[in-house]
Amino acid sequence: MTDFIIYLLLILIAAACVIPFIYILAASITAPEELLKKGFILIPTKFSLIGYQYILSTSVILSSLAVSISITVVGTLANLFFTALMAYPLAQRDLMGVSFFMKLVVFSMLFSGGMIPTYLVVKETGLLDSPAALIVPGLISAFNLIIMRSFFQQLPDGLEEAARIDGCSDIGILFRIVLPLSAPVLASLALFYAVGHWNAYFNAILYINDSTYWPIQVWLRQIVILAQGGIGDSSQFGADFVPPPAETIKMAVIVLSTLPILIVYPFLQKHFAKGALLGSVKG
Repeated sequence: MTDFIIYLLLILIAAACVIPFIYILAASITAPEELLKKGFILIPTKFSLIGYQYILSTSVILSSLAVSISITVVGTLANLFFTALMAYPLAQRDLMGVSFFMKLVVFSMLFSGGMIPTYLVVKETGLLDSPAALIVPGLISAFNLIIMRSFFQQLPDGLEEAARIDGCSDIGILFRIVLPLSAPVLASLALFYAVGHWNAYFNAILYINDSTYWPIQVWLRQIVILAQGGIGDSSQFGADFVPPPAETIKMAVIVLSTLPILIVYPFLQKHFAKGALLGSVKG
């Protein structure tokens, strides 16, 4: 009986997570008239891709997807590079001042400068209206830094000692020995950083006024929250074309904005749990 209750709870929890995704996908490929008539659909009977055709009739969504992909790829690589550069020296137990710098890292997790001071820093450094404003201010996450540092500390000391005997420098040890052995934690943190970049929209609203540099999440906010659905070009469909309802457009944009992360995740999933757990055993 206990097993039955546990399985039932797990099924209900899984359904609560999966059903919204099924509804969004089904609503995005359902004919507008059926969606307006039924409201809630899990299995459409009349299929239509008019929502996707409409939002892709202009370059707005495609260009914003390109911006999001560029920011995610470049930002994630930069995040991993600078996080590793900081985590490796902090993982050295004999380095003077490690405890002090780690306290500063933890302090930054609890307190921040605030939105206005951060905006002023971004402005004075000339990053406004630039995609770099979505990458540079958050190059290193304190939480991810601690995970990577803990992982580095678990690597055998003999590897570094052998490399130093062979004349390898600290930078050489990091890039030739430490990082190749750190694939699990790198994959985990890459997923953390990538999802953060992909879902970020608030910084884009603060720092970027030029809509050509808006990532897909900002346009999704414009469409879903502000109900600004008129982003398509109706002239390409003829004079008698009636734009699809706002609900269809919303669902199609949500699917397009979610699909890239869903495609990437399976390739990193096998390293995800292992890297996060191994990097968090020691402090």
